[in-house]
Amino acid sequence: PLLGCTCKPKLGLSGKNYGRVVYEGLKGGLDFLKDDENINSQPFMRWRDRFLYVMEGVNRASAASGEVKGSYLNVTAATMEEIYKRAEFAKEVGTVIIMIDLVIGYTAIQSMAVWSRENNMILHLHRAGNSTYSRQKNHGINFRVISKWMRMAGVDHIHAGTVVGKLEGDPVIIKGFYNTLLLPKLEINLPQGLFFEMDWASIRKVMPVASGGIHAGQMHQLIHYLGEDVVLQFGGGTIGHPDGIQAGAT
Repeated sequence: PLLGCTCKPKLGLSGKNYGRVVYEGLKGGLDFLKDDENINSQPFMRWRDRFLYVMEGVNRASAASGEVKGSYLNVTAATMEEIYKRAEFAKEVGTVIIMIDLVIGYTAIQSMAVWSRENNMILHLHRAGNSTYSRQKNHGINFRVISKWMRMAGVDHIHAGTVVGKLEGDPVIIKGFYNTLLLPKLEINLPQGLFFEMDWASIRKVMPVASGGIHAGQMHQLIHYLGEDVVLQFGGGTIGHPDGIQAGAT
């Protein structure tokens, strides 16, 4: 699996301190850090400042380790024009991955997937807002359907549940989400909630992401339930380490 981490505290850091968290985490051995879904462009840290400081941290950590590192830059904004502007700036400063929130809407998600393909960029989708229509049992949309839509839309990563941790759920059902994102052909599997066959043909798979209240002590459970084709993101579980961020990342 790839190892990542969400920057914490999610709100309140200055751009410079935010970049320091990114550097410490990557230097400690992580592959990625990421913006949280509600980090956007607030008075304490405007988006341009964050992008510049984060990429300084990424570049320094890459040079020190000799490895390819990255940090998901959240380009979510109120209008499509602003999203494109932030994505173009992210490309200019050298990132390999950008991030959007599910709440920007399905048309905007597909537009960003097309832009990312054309600009050789990895597109990470944070499922912010998902619970507003997937948690209710008697109405709404199951996350399995969202998984299919997002695979069709062309995103590269999506948060798909953890089994353990804050976003825990039924292990069999969550395995169904992962299979929906990863398998070239779905077979009927009623316990996983897969009610009919589906051949994905040439549609790319999506890398599932496990994130939310998990830590390295749960690694054996995560690998057992979710497999190895996954991004594991330990946010507070890394940054909250008593010996510091680098120690937590290592």
